[in-house]
Amino acid sequence: MKLLLAIALTVLAAPAIAKGAAETKVVPVLKTDSNSFGQPIVFPQGEGQVAVSIYEIPVGAKLPVHKHPTPRVGYVLSGTIQVTNVDTGDAHTFHQGEAILESVDSWHTGANVGPGPLKLLVVDLQPKGASEPTVFKK
Repeated sequence: MKLLLAIALTVLAAPAIAKGAAETKVVPVLKTDSNSFGQPIVFPQGEGQVAVSIYEIPVGAKLPVHKHPTPRVGYVLSGTIQVTNVDTGDAHTFHQGEAILESVDSWHTGANVGPGPLKLLVVDLQPKGASEPTVFKK
């Protein structure tokens, strides 16, 4: 799992070290030791997998209350999202070009609060064989 996380974070934010690096532009997006609600980053042991998805969320849409059992990194390709912790009411807004390290095992929701469609690139770090990176509140 540590190796998979290192690979994912390298792809997202590490400086380029390669021949022709003068032609390569790398813009660091996120480097942190805690998620957007202040939880420390803790890695589970065992084999893992990385799942990468693009979410397209319509204007005004609000996601159902949910939580993630494993680390999830989002990158706002376009639009604006507000993520709210439903237990504390704490909310953070993220705009195009910003990264989100989502909370783990905390009930939250997200809403497209921008004037246009929201597009997110999402990287889930999961145990090997996991099919769903999200748990919805009933």
